[in-house]
Order: sequence, then structure tokens, then C-alpha cells
Amino acid sequence: MALGCDLDQISVGRGTAGQINLSVIHQYVDYLVSKQNVKNIFVNGTTGEGLSLSIQERKQLAEEWMCQGKDKLDHVIIHVGALSLLESQELARHAAAIGASGIAVIAPSFFKPTNKDELLGFLQKVASEAPAVPFYYYHIPALTGVKIRVEELLDGIREQIPTFQGVKFSDTDLLDLAQCINKNEREQFMFLYGVDEQLLSALAIGANGAVGSTYNYLGRKTNLMLQAFAKPDLALARKYQFLTGEFLSFVIKLGFGVAQTKAVMTFVSGIPMGPPRLPLVSASEEFIAKAKAKLESIVWPDGD
Repeated sequence: MALGCDLDQISVGRGTAGQINLSVIHQYVDYLVSKQNVKNIFVNGTTGEGLSLSIQERKQLAEEWMCQGKDKLDHVIIHVGALSLLESQELARHAAAIGASGIAVIAPSFFKPTNKDELLGFLQKVASEAPAVPFYYYHIPALTGVKIRVEELLDGIREQIPTFQGVKFSDTDLLDLAQCINKNEREQFMFLYGVDEQLLSALAIGANGAVGSTYNYLGRKTNLMLQAFAKPDLALARKYQFLTGEFLSFVIKLGFGVAQTKAVMTFVSGIPMGPPRLPLVSASEEFIAKAKAKLESIVWPDGD
């Protein structure tokens, strides 16, 4: 069962916008591997503020993660989606050149595809620029506004995209996910679930992996949940899922997004994640204090 992190963008200095801070990525890699037992990563995604970065910054981050993760990480999937087809293709070629394990693409979110064929046409044009690299569709309709059902999109997809490997499914529509898994079982696609508080439900219907932001700081706990599910010890697995949900429910009520995720990761790991890019603003001191106190109050089944 694959567990991967949707990574925080690391930025530092020069006001709220900041700059990417490549120098601490080696520390980030070591932390994920040694402290969270996470060896699969998703670079330049939502949590990493990929669409707020320049093309050059995205390339620099991808290169540094590949370099620092060599012989330490198992898989590095690089998100190459962009509003511009040409930029997305450029990023796909770059990811292939540096040896990425896979590439992923979201649907364009300003001029949106309105049906399966339009979306598939865009994805195919990107995937064709990295013809030897496994390709993933990154489904996150809450942010893209593109609500084309994945079940529909996958029908015959390998005829158009021979490298198609699976989906990063970041949506709460478990019926759509279940239909995808049921109809494509023979294809052996990867279905990587991206709504952390509902992961156990997704596992029950056949998701075979996960990529999420909380695994930056709750990766070890989630791996223990995966182990319990595999035994199966569903009562124990539920305890882990419910406690993750308890924390997320608490911080969501305070206002929880990418900026707040960066703050949590900073105080848990000790690695300075820096401020987000505008229009996002940094988490308040009040949020940090309350989130830290809540996380420290949780008693996990393994005793931590």
C-alpha cells in the first residue's frame, strides 16, 4: 500500500511572497523517511502551492527533490499541470529528463474543459511529451471546478494515453471512486486517495494508495492505520482514522488551508516551511497555539 506526501512548498525571506528555500530539502527528505516512514512524494501539488510558483521554481524544486531523494525515496511523482498547455508540456519534458517516477496533471481551471473529450485531449497532449513516464490524472474538482466524473474519463483512456497509470483522487465522491475501481480492476490502475480524513473509507472500497498533506506530520500514524487495515484489525484502523479526523475537524473550524498546513508542519517537524505566497496569508499565532495544543492532547493507540 503506497502512502505519499503532498509536499509543502518551502519558502523563506523577502516578504510574504518569499523565495523557495532549496537548502533544507535534504532535511525534509530525512525527516519524512526517518520520522514518518514516508518514501513516496508528490512535488508541486496543491499543498506545495505549485500553481503559485514560476515554471523555473517548479523545475528547481523537482530537481532538488530528485537529487536529495536519490537512494532514499521510492517514488517521486511531479505535478506538471498548468493553465497553459505549453507550460505543462515543458514541465512534463523536464520531469522526464530528470528521471521522475511519474507525472500528474490537474484539469485547467480558468478556461475549463466542459466534457470528457476536451479534458482527455489536454491530458493526452501533456502525457505525450513524456512518453516513457507513468501518467496520473490529478482529480481535485473543489479547486479546479472541473467536475467531469473520473469513471467517465477512464473509459478507454489507455487508448489515448498509453502511459496512464492511475488517479490522484482528491474528492469526497466515493461512489465515483468505487465505480472507477470496480470497472477498471483488470487494468491494475493506481487509485491514490487524497482526502485524508476519509482514507479508511476509500481503502474499504479498493483504493490502493494515498497522497495527502497530513502525511507530512501524521505519516507514521497513517502507516500504522494501513497496517491495521491490512491485518485486518478494523477496530484499530478506525481509532487512527477517527483521531486524525478529530484533529482535522478541530482545525477546520479554526480555518484550515495550505498556510495552516505549513504552520503545523513547521511546529511538528522543526523544519521552517516559511510563509505561503499571496493571496494566501500566514497562519495566525492563535491558530498555531490552538492547533499545537490539540495535536499534543491526542492519545494515539501506539502510546504517543
